[in-house]
Parts: sequence; C-alpha cells; structure tokens
Amino acid sequence: MRLSVILISLVLPAAAAEIPQGAHVLLRMVNSINTRTAKEGDYVYMKTATPIVVNGQFLVPAESYVQGVVSKAQRSGRVKGRASLSIRIETLTLPSGQAIHISPNPASVDSEGTGQKVDSKEHEIQQGGNVGKDVERGAVLSGAGAGLGGMVDRSWTGAGIGAGAGAGVGLVTALLTRGQEVELRAGSTMDVVFERAVPIP
Repeated sequence: MRLSVILISLVLPAAAAEIPQGAHVLLRMVNSINTRTAKEGDYVYMKTATPIVVNGQFLVPAESYVQGVVSKAQRSGRVKGRASLSIRIETLTLPSGQAIHISPNPASVDSEGTGQKVDSKEHEIQQGGNVGKDVERGAVLSGAGAGLGGMVDRSWTGAGIGAGAGAGVGLVTALLTRGQEVELRAGSTMDVVFERAVPIP
C-alpha cells in the first residue's frame, strides 16, 4: 500500500509592525509656541524629523504629521516660579491619511541657549532659573550707581549712596521683570520617547 505524504504548509502571520516601547523619535515643530501666549487646549503641530525604522523596516516616513495639545502653560513669575509647558502628543498621521493614537512623552528639547529642559518626572518643559542674571543685573546697577554717586559727591560717601541706590534699582527691576519663558520655535526639535508600544496598521 502506497502511503501518501501530505505536506501541510502553515502560513504564519507576519509579525505586526509597531513602534516599540522605549523607542525615541525626533519631532520638528511646525508652529511656534511659548508660555507667554499659550493656553490649555491650544494645538501643537509637528512633523517627524527622521523616518521611524524598526528592524530595518520603514514604519513611518519623515515629514509625517504629528498633532498635540497644550495641557499646561505656566508663565514665569516676577519673584519666583519658573515657566513650564506640558504638551500631550495625541496623533500621528500616516501617508495613507490614517491617523493613529500615540502618547509619547518629551525626553529633551532644543534649549537654544535659554536653559530650558524637560523634567523627566513631570514630563514637562521647564525654564532654567534667573537668579544669576538678577544678581548680575543688580551688581551692574550698583557699580553704575557708585560711579555716578562718587562723581557727583566727589567722595566715598557719595559712592556708597550711589551703590545703595543702584542696588535698590536692581532689586526693583528684578521684582518687576518676569523670568524667561519656555519657547519652542518653528523648526526646533523635540525628542520623544514611547512608554508603550504602538501598532502601525
């Protein structure tokens, strides 16, 4: 009796494409936003600055649109309180036009010499402190006041009074001047990290 060997071909489904947990993606700002004018609920528009590639597979091309929304915008205070900005990133639009839900968190942003950076615990962008600048401003005004007082009074007493007046002006100026705001300019970049995997259809 002849035995027929029947070969059964099992077709395994291809592994689902996804942006893995922990992946970093660089986004580029399309519009500018800052804590001076931003309000909760304002939209933020970005594009992927580089393609998203996983295991040699191109999942999302560069220049794909990403949309987010401001969830918190706090201006810098006059005496204390640093500016902070929170952005909730919500959708990524694929070349097909399909929008998928995403929720990565900011990991770093362009500081552009301002000292702004991402707080890793709060996932918000915070501005650096201005204490050094306030002290420097007070010192400059004190020195200018001392010089002016010395010239007018031609004595060390006048210089001391001038220095005191200059320091007073420096203090008042510091109290009336807000610190730097958080600002993300069009063209600047933001590195985001995915806390969970996101399937790509």
